[in-house]
Amino acid sequence: MYNEMLTELAVSIVMVVMTVLIHAAGIYAMTRFLKLEAREEAEKHVSPFSSRGVAVTLTIVLGLFALHGIEIWAYGFLYLFLGAIPTLHEAIYFSTITYSTIGYDDDALQEAWRLVAAIEGVNGVILLGWSTAFFVSVVARMGRG
Repeated sequence: MYNEMLTELAVSIVMVVMTVLIHAAGIYAMTRFLKLEAREEAEKHVSPFSSRGVAVTLTIVLGLFALHGIEIWAYGFLYLFLGAIPTLHEAIYFSTITYSTIGYDDDALQEAWRLVAAIEGVNGVILLGWSTAFFVSVVARMGRG
């Protein structure tokens, strides 16, 4: 029993580290993009409410969606690889509702891997919070421009 739990915790730790690294790389890339955009914005006095300002905001939102999508799919592929969920569609659906903490039911998941799903939920909350903080800081900076 303890060996199974340790296996679940080890798998979870690997996934948390991997998703945090993916998220950090994505946020870093968007920050680099924003620094370039901020310089250009200052030189040309671009309003955050202009079509360019809206385009930057949409780019950040889509970038954040892509990051979360990659992380959700990583967990989905994990569940499929482990045999914890039988189909890719079910695995991605389950991962999405778990990551976003909606979490309707874990009946689709083999009992042996439920701890991984619980940790995915905590991981998702943290990464969604990180994205929210990043997005709010971007919007606040644009509003000062």
